[in-house]
Amino acid sequence: MALHVRGVLLPDDEVRDLWLVGDRVTFDPVPGAETIADRGFILPGLVDAHCHIGIARGGAPVTSLDQARALARTDRDAGVLAIRDAGSPFPYPELDDEPDLPRLIRAGRHVAPPKRYLRDIGVEVGAAEVAATVAEQAAAGNGWVKLVGDWIDRGVGDLAPAWDADTMTAAVAAAHAAGVRAAVHTFSESAVEIMVRAGVDSVEHGTGLSLDLIDLMARQGTALVPTMINIRTFGHIADQARPKFPGYADHMLALRDRFPQVVRAAYEAGVPIYVGTDAGGGIDHGLAVEEMLLLHEQAGMSTLDVLAAASWRAREWLGLPALVEGAPADLAIYPEDPRQDLNALRTPTHLILRGTPLP
Repeated sequence: MALHVRGVLLPDDEVRDLWLVGDRVTFDPVPGAETIADRGFILPGLVDAHCHIGIARGGAPVTSLDQARALARTDRDAGVLAIRDAGSPFPYPELDDEPDLPRLIRAGRHVAPPKRYLRDIGVEVGAAEVAATVAEQAAAGNGWVKLVGDWIDRGVGDLAPAWDADTMTAAVAAAHAAGVRAAVHTFSESAVEIMVRAGVDSVEHGTGLSLDLIDLMARQGTALVPTMINIRTFGHIADQARPKFPGYADHMLALRDRFPQVVRAAYEAGVPIYVGTDAGGGIDHGLAVEEMLLLHEQAGMSTLDVLAAASWRAREWLGLPALVEGAPADLAIYPEDPRQDLNALRTPTHLILRGTPLP
């Protein structure tokens, strides 16, 4: 049976009637449709643009589809109806089309430098193997690859690029040659400069961004997924590292402390910004609203732009249309206006995924 909803459609800010036929939206009336909502604020389903369905709490890979499924459902129940998994050590393509799970956009495994990254998470390769490994992981995902652009180098005692600049540039080119987009993890100043100039599609975290690089990102259309929730953990990381690596600890604290200003500068420069929590490992799933509040309160993004970064713009960036004629019927309905208070996103009256109301 077709369903009917009515409410203030965002971002249009107009009272609209939508009919849900199968898993699609139409604005053409459908006789006999069941009305399930006749008021409220209708928003295209939220997106977590940096999430890890294949990494369990504590940082170990998940070991079963049931574990991955449970993590995806935690995000779904928080209103997230599409996920970009920014690197998973556990493959789960079987979940791509499960009707009660968020839409899943996957990056395969992290491509990481040898013996420097988190154990058992990435494919660790030397410079000579990076481009070929990127091509392999492009085939393992469904639209993205994930590069680890930097991590602590224990020989240096601080953050350092994962490989030399030519190798990192070739990695981005290999992703594009394979027909996918490249996302890069960066904390440091040096690695993010290499990757932005190489034409990477999205910068994850980006704590080391300079104003010059921010301007270049804006001109190129390079996206930033700040994961501000993740950056709050830098104090704990610094405390653990300080006995052996005091310079690294100080660097991480400095990056943390300046980061709200970095994100604010990126926002003001017009860099495309999307909401991502980095859930998996040290960050719980289901925290998209907390990330949105940080972007608003600490980085100065307007509530409307935060909503766009988590909803219609994020969906369009990932190839999922907003609520237009014939679009996937993924939407949420809220009793209060989230433009007035983002906390309204915590209490949807309806979550509808692929045209089916969720319990």
